[in-house]
Amino acid sequence: MEKRTDGFLINKGEHDKDFIFGTRAVMEAIHAQKEIDKILIDKDVNNDLVKQLLSLAKEERIPVVRVPEAKLNRITRKNHQGVIAHMSAIQYASLDNVIEECFSKGVSPLILVLDRITDVRNFGAIARTAECAGVHAIVIPEKGSAQINSDAVKTSAGALNHLPIVRVKNLYYTVKDLKKMGLQVVAVTEKTEQLIYDADFTIPTALILGSEEDGISDELMGQSDAKVKIPMAGNIESLNVSVSAGVVIYEAIRQRN
Repeated sequence: MEKRTDGFLINKGEHDKDFIFGTRAVMEAIHAQKEIDKILIDKDVNNDLVKQLLSLAKEERIPVVRVPEAKLNRITRKNHQGVIAHMSAIQYASLDNVIEECFSKGVSPLILVLDRITDVRNFGAIARTAECAGVHAIVIPEKGSAQINSDAVKTSAGALNHLPIVRVKNLYYTVKDLKKMGLQVVAVTEKTEQLIYDADFTIPTALILGSEEDGISDELMGQSDAKVKIPMAGNIESLNVSVSAGVVIYEAIRQRN
């Protein structure tokens, strides 16, 4: 257990993930405006205090996941009272502010939208490349995304401390908002004939990348203005998603320079 400078006791659990436990402790952290990645609550606990916590989490748009008690016990054997909160290692950014700042500086926004990329190492590697290349922000969903913890920061080589990360409730509506803001939405997928070299990345652009297992969801694919693929000449049909991100990001940077 470590004591932070703000007075909160932070536990080091499985895989070095930072977390706090106990219903009142989690509520206190929310009131103190601490960045919480998600809250795990025992699916069989429904007392009045937990109901207050659920209401507070909804108000603050903090993801809540109902789980079996055994899952909580694997994280800590201490008296967690059926509630554990994973703390985020970063401060989340506002998408509106990121886009507004780009346009105010006369810069063409380049945004990454990550759909269902849950592997922390892939996420960290993508963030590292994005920060080095000058991507303006990464957008992730509240649920179904890699946890941004100390492991993610380490894998990103510290890039997550400098790159704006935007966490949104629904990627579908966020992509629609990006289009309204004047960005073209480009899906990076093997399910197309157009190569990345044929797209125009000099204009305001949001690039969507999906998980290696499921790719980009159909609803997001349907919102894309264009679909592009990385040319493949070998026997293996796809690249690791972090490598794919690097290839397409630097093609965008090449065009812009």
